[in-house]
Amino acid sequence: MSDMIDYSEFFEEEPVRAGKERPKYTVIHEDDRVVVFDKSSGVASIQERWVAGVSLKEIAEERLGRLWTVHRIDKDTSGVIIFARDAEAHKALNDQFEAHTPKKIYAAVLEGEMADDMMEIDIPLVVDPAHPGRMRPSARGKESLTIIRVRERFRGFTYVEAEPKTGRQHQIRVHCKAVGLPLAVDPMYGNRSELLLSSFKRKYRDYDREEKPLIGRLTLHAQHLTVIHPGTGEPVTFSANIPKDMNALLTQLGKWAKLK
Repeated sequence: MSDMIDYSEFFEEEPVRAGKERPKYTVIHEDDRVVVFDKSSGVASIQERWVAGVSLKEIAEERLGRLWTVHRIDKDTSGVIIFARDAEAHKALNDQFEAHTPKKIYAAVLEGEMADDMMEIDIPLVVDPAHPGRMRPSARGKESLTIIRVRERFRGFTYVEAEPKTGRQHQIRVHCKAVGLPLAVDPMYGNRSELLLSSFKRKYRDYDREEKPLIGRLTLHAQHLTVIHPGTGEPVTFSANIPKDMNALLTQLGKWAKLK
């Protein structure tokens, strides 16, 4: 498979004016075999059990016609997701994902300072019977491997890229938690549901005003996806810019939590 290609310079996030709802997705690429989206955080990939009409697949099908589900990313994770536009393309892509051949790169902000530049997390995962919808480490679980590489270190936090080699539910989130480096924001597996500037800015003053969170969703973004295109048979990489809320968090970490 070819080297990772970053197409992010060709995409610009649409500005959101006051009173205007943030777009639920942006189309990164569209052809007669596949369509690739940059999904916003807070939007389910496919229809949820009890909520109809609000998933990415349902919304997009209103404009693009029938789409075939290939894979999913968590509702509160943003970034790249691919759908097939016909049954043949669906099978070709499904075969790749079942064989774990697509290359997936996520950007993540973790709580804690990662010591090494790279870490392989090889911990089997299983559905947690005590908590429906959650996963947990278990020797009896399915093989699960995630590679974490440091992009930048801050006081109390680490900005990383995470490459899941397998595709278990919540894999990155559970693996990072298991090694003591949970996502900086993760209400299910981490320590908080939002991150405030006062969490890391020393001598923070609120001036008697309610502090708004820097980010209030998972600090996880599906940044790059490389697959073999079912039409051309060639490897292609799709990329989605780091979203504005994560960029704002990284800017503030660089300003107030920079390691000397």
